[in-house]
Amino acid sequence: MAAVNAYLQVENLSRSVGARTLFHDISFGIAEGQKVGLIAQNGTGKSTLLNILGGKDSADAGSIVYRRDLRIGYLEQEPHYPMELTVIEACFWHGNSTTNLIREYERCLSTEGNPGLQDILDRMDHENAWDYESRSKQILGKLQITDFNQPLSQLSGGQLKRVALANVLITEPDFLILDEPTNHLDLTMIEWLEGYLSRSCMTLLMVTHDRYFLDRVCNVILEMDDQTVYPFHGNYAYYLEKRQERIDATNSMITRANNLYRTELDWMRRQPQARGHKARYREEAFYELEKVAKRRLIEESVKLEVKSTYIGSKIFEAEYVSKAFGEKVILRDFYYNFSRYEKMGIVGGNGTGKSTFIKMLLGQVLPDSGRFVVGETVRFGYFSQEGMQFDEQMKVIDVVRRIAEHIDLGGGKHLTAMQLLQHFMFSPQSQQSYVYKLSGGEKRRLYLCTVLMQNPNFLVLDEPTNDLDIITLQVLEEYLRNFKGCVIVVSHDRYFMDKVVDHLLVFRGEGNIKDFPGNYTQFREAEDRAEKEKEKEVKTTSQATVSAATAKAKPNFSEQKRRLSYKERMEYEQLEKDIEALEAEKKQIEEALSSGTLSVADITTMSKRLPVLTDELDEKSLRWLELDEVANG
Repeated sequence: MAAVNAYLQVENLSRSVGARTLFHDISFGIAEGQKVGLIAQNGTGKSTLLNILGGKDSADAGSIVYRRDLRIGYLEQEPHYPMELTVIEACFWHGNSTTNLIREYERCLSTEGNPGLQDILDRMDHENAWDYESRSKQILGKLQITDFNQPLSQLSGGQLKRVALANVLITEPDFLILDEPTNHLDLTMIEWLEGYLSRSCMTLLMVTHDRYFLDRVCNVILEMDDQTVYPFHGNYAYYLEKRQERIDATNSMITRANNLYRTELDWMRRQPQARGHKARYREEAFYELEKVAKRRLIEESVKLEVKSTYIGSKIFEAEYVSKAFGEKVILRDFYYNFSRYEKMGIVGGNGTGKSTFIKMLLGQVLPDSGRFVVGETVRFGYFSQEGMQFDEQMKVIDVVRRIAEHIDLGGGKHLTAMQLLQHFMFSPQSQQSYVYKLSGGEKRRLYLCTVLMQNPNFLVLDEPTNDLDIITLQVLEEYLRNFKGCVIVVSHDRYFMDKVVDHLLVFRGEGNIKDFPGNYTQFREAEDRAEKEKEKEVKTTSQATVSAATAKAKPNFSEQKRRLSYKERMEYEQLEKDIEALEAEKKQIEEALSSGTLSVADITTMSKRLPVLTDELDEKSLRWLELDEVANG
């Protein structure tokens, strides 16, 4: 993918780990203003590629060229800091042009005569460096990091990732590389980051498995498959459509090649004398044909249906359960009767007690009062954030076989351990590999297989989507939709929740839990409607209060009403026309960006125009509201 006005150009890049080739001779470019999502299965080298682009690793062959003087920000999957630093000190620790300039300014002030001070002051103004610390605190606050003097050694892994995310956003680099930015963020933070990146003019390359995030932020998708990169100029929805067309075309080509291969193979097997007079090019063409014919067919979808063990009508009942840790209340007299075959989603901010609730249900944490009564036929399968523990020296297939050799599909059919692993994208060759050779995402996938292999009738999944690739998520979604048992899912993956659950428990903190009948998108729509109604009520009450106060203060003029001046009336009418034109232009740009038909130059131009257009629309709409209140008040 050649890029006009390229920020990054990658040519013939290759990387192997031992005997395993991650990618070979891949080439692509990223232009100014593009927001690119990188999609691939776990273990195919996504993080390795980002580490190479971010300067943390090296390739075996190929070249990487960035535009000169480009400011680059990189969020690693597992960031590292000196643990003795405080949160705010960490914001200055990673060297970047702004922090280096601030240090230069401080050295200048401490040097006699302050040499070069005026030049530094001009550069401080140009880089907007004076409010760096306040910007740091503002973004940290959005990511729910509020104790700026807390040592990093006291933070969880998720909190440390959020500090690192804040650090790359603060500097507003020209080119931003993000590896799984939504991991360890709750839904509020994900939606804030989604809006922040959508409005930003920064060029972006990111790996994420959050499909709504990809759809709403990215205008280019790069898919790594079969050691190659395929570009799609559009959002995630466009990618799905065009990927299916590619799969159909590839499968058709492989089928045709197989048919021809049988004929050519017969010819090649003849005695050399019988084909000696034939053109040499036919032999060469045979070997090229053989490569195509032996390529695997790409499966359009994977459907996995497993019979669960019998589950009775009594599932579990939470009888007025309360739980607190000191002054922090998790549950307060909570009652719930769980129904047969129910599929519940649990959402809420970090620290509101979602995982604690699950551990109380499973008997791992005791409530302060009340109890959980679990039915006798219930057989839990628990996928937890901390439960992934393997003997690293075991082979993948042996990890699953240690639990069972097969699982019951019903109707006398069985699925072997090897077949189950193949459903979750472990090839026969990778099943013979050792656990220590797996990537983080592959280990999560293996852990999921060990949970399902136990044939549970009640699945409890705590953040199952973290580090799983999109293909695995699709398999898991299909499995859960067809699962003949009960499911509880704790997840920040909105797309996954919409596909799987039929109602939600929303943990709001301080023991406040809302039972909502519907999926996550329906919940957000209901919340938005309620928020708008609340704002409307507040505005009406505020206007009534102001009117009453004005009438009381100036009784002689209570019946008088301010009218628009001639100039304001002209402005009011012009604003209506301007807003209508701006909204039409915005809609046109959004439709064009989603169409996938634009050139790279057009995508860049429109991506820059969109945030400017949004700001202008907001400004004019606010002024129109002010004048409208006078005109119709």
